[in-house]
Amino acid sequence: MRIIITSCLLFAFLSCKKENKTSADQITAQADTTTVKNDTLTAKAPTQEQFNFVTELCDNKGYFDSSKYSREEIEGTYKLWFELGGSLLNTPSVFKLKDLEEVRHNKDQLLAALERDFIEKKNLFQNLKIVNKPFWQNVKKVQYEALVQRYEMEKIRIAAYSDPSILLKTNQCQSFAKALNSTDEEMVTVWRKLREESSKNNADPARIMNEFNDHLNSPDKRDYATIDLITFGWGNCANDKIKRVNYDEKMNKEFYSLFIKTDSECDEP
Repeated sequence: MRIIITSCLLFAFLSCKKENKTSADQITAQADTTTVKNDTLTAKAPTQEQFNFVTELCDNKGYFDSSKYSREEIEGTYKLWFELGGSLLNTPSVFKLKDLEEVRHNKDQLLAALERDFIEKKNLFQNLKIVNKPFWQNVKKVQYEALVQRYEMEKIRIAAYSDPSILLKTNQCQSFAKALNSTDEEMVTVWRKLREESSKNNADPARIMNEFNDHLNSPDKRDYATIDLITFGWGNCANDKIKRVNYDEKMNKEFYSLFIKTDSECDEP
């Protein structure tokens, strides 16, 4: 009888020990699972940094994930988006005989200044760090190429006011180049057509054509034609052939998408 009781007690003790071990293992497993979940939640929490920037009417505060982008990349992308979209080179405007005279007289100085300006802007683009996203990398690439093309165009334009034959070597916008290097009759034909097209888009078309007739009968007829055919003819035509990106609503959305959230204070338009 004593042996049976002792065996029963031993079996009960072993069963209890096994159950306790199983419970302990379950608790440990649950604790490990909880730790993994907590680690996962911690890894997903973004580290926010604030970037202040201005737009046309607003002062903005953007909060970006610093584990994705550096502050330098956000600043560079902002500059590319908001500051580097227009004409980046300082070039002379030639609308009057006085302007034409100055460009001819100061041609070498203007070309040297243009080169310095181009080198400065080129270095700016090459050293500009932006976010590593295909959209923005393409914007930077296209705008840099546009800068190079604009520089080459402006070099030719400035020199052409003194020597229009330079335009014949460009292989673009040749109707204006040929007109400036032809007889007076051929030149006037293209010049008149340019003025007529321009008058259609002007609020006072009669003024545009009256001015043309005055210039046509002036002793400085050839110089007036040079101004129009290079500034409004060849210049506009060559400029239109430069590929640029569109600074539009899509680009705005791409920039704001870099932030977790933005707060803006805006003036009345």
